[in-house]
Amino acid sequence: MHAQDIMTANVITVEPNAGVQEIAKRLIENRISAVPVVERNGRVIGIVSEGDLMRRTESGTERHPSWWLFLLAAPEETARSYVKTHGRHAADVMTHPVISVNEETPIQKIAETLEKHRIKRVPVMRGAKLVGIVSRANLLHALAAQQPAPTAIADDRNIRTSVQKAISEAGVRSTYLNIVVSAGVATLWGMVETPEEKNAVRVAAETAPGVKEVHDNIGIMPSSVRTGMGAD
Repeated sequence: MHAQDIMTANVITVEPNAGVQEIAKRLIENRISAVPVVERNGRVIGIVSEGDLMRRTESGTERHPSWWLFLLAAPEETARSYVKTHGRHAADVMTHPVISVNEETPIQKIAETLEKHRIKRVPVMRGAKLVGIVSRANLLHALAAQQPAPTAIADDRNIRTSVQKAISEAGVRSTYLNIVVSAGVATLWGMVETPEEKNAVRVAAETAPGVKEVHDNIGIMPSSVRTGMGAD
């Protein structure tokens, strides 16, 4: 399997001037742990994760190093720390440069990249264009969906595309869904808003060309989350 076989394609992003409170709200509402920072021309310049927002002056969680560490720290390090804890926009607090992969990167290589750089997710690029994101959860989905005798990767890739198309035709938002196909078996992950949508996704997957079997792991969003989303 490769990045394009397991990635989340509907990536939620923010612009460099997005406020930190807006970013925090977006992470909570979408139940994600990070968002890529993308300029209007489509260039990815950074990522803001939960970790980037943990040490903030507003919440009183910023670090207060001892006086001797302060004296030993390089001026640029002190300046970066200040911007990280006091900056108001994505460009101030984001982690950069961005470590990324392409659509054909094998999942083994992705796992090594996450482990080597101690990160939890990696953007998937097609040249300079952001086309998806692979997280640790996506890798676990791929592991759980593996079948003992997989068919050709190209076949599974085409089946995954047909499932995604069928779900779209069913009128269900796929923002919070992820589909992994292995040996013709489609494993569904993520969340939908209603039981009716859950059934529609299952039926769409079952009737998609090439699907041999469907494993449905989709959950229903709590009403509090659905209400918060509707308020926007």
